[in-house]
Amino acid sequence: MKLYPGRITAIATEIVQAITEQGDVEVLPESISEVELDVAAVLKEYIRGERELTDRARDMITARNLPPNQIHKIRTQLAEQRKFGIGDETIDYITGQIIEMLMHSGHVEEVYAEDHDLRRKMRPVLRRHMEVDTELDQEVRDKIKNLDEGTSTWEIEYQRVMEQLRQNKKL
Repeated sequence: MKLYPGRITAIATEIVQAITEQGDVEVLPESISEVELDVAAVLKEYIRGERELTDRARDMITARNLPPNQIHKIRTQLAEQRKFGIGDETIDYITGQIIEMLMHSGHVEEVYAEDHDLRRKMRPVLRRHMEVDTELDQEVRDKIKNLDEGTSTWEIEYQRVMEQLRQNKKL
């Protein structure tokens, strides 16, 4: 699962709608766009933090002369040290950050719902937008099904078609 910058605005809008439509969070109508911007800022910060984590892991691999396949292990260790959610913890981490923002935002009048209720409403929105990778992978595989998987030709075509689809979907 991956959070794409091109999806941030849509995710922020849907999250704000999900938590305000039943009165879980009270926001004045004129402040809705500001709360959406606040949620978008949390999502952008997550992307920045994830990129920083990956860059730091790459630097450590280079400095320690480790094989490139160690990047996942090092990245996981760095995430644990910084208490940063990656992998299966991504959605819980992001929802926690959004809830924290809601509690401190000057644009939110009142938060009535419990944290677990807010998470329950935000999770499906995040999951739907972040599972795009799985859908893209299947779409790419469908387009290159005439090639033998594992061959260098397959790998090259997979990357080319994946990049093309990402550009088309603005991911």
